[in-house]
Amino acid sequence: MKKHCLALDLKNDPELIEKYDEYHRNVWPEVLDSLRDSGIVHMEIYRIANRLVMLIEVEDWFSFDKKAKMDADNKKVQEWETLMWNYQQALPVAQPGEKWLPLKKVFDFKA
Repeated sequence: MKKHCLALDLKNDPELIEKYDEYHRNVWPEVLDSLRDSGIVHMEIYRIANRLVMLIEVEDWFSFDKKAKMDADNKKVQEWETLMWNYQQALPVAQPGEKWLPLKKVFDFKA
């Protein structure tokens, strides 16, 4: 099993942030199914102010490219992504069209 950590910003508007949080308390079943089908076995999203950090654990066969292709072919996932983009904004370092960006691990401690 592999882990990935990604980041994204929300638009810096308290009402939009609350609405985003609300949507994530009730994620559409089709979106959850697409996560499972892509090989994601665990996902957590954390927020401070308007910065989001996502941690995912994935099957060894998981691929971001394969997930993107599956999402592009899933009408309901595309509807969700379009809706979420109303609340999200790309990180300042993002290239055009990029959303969630991978974070570089700089420290790892195990007792």
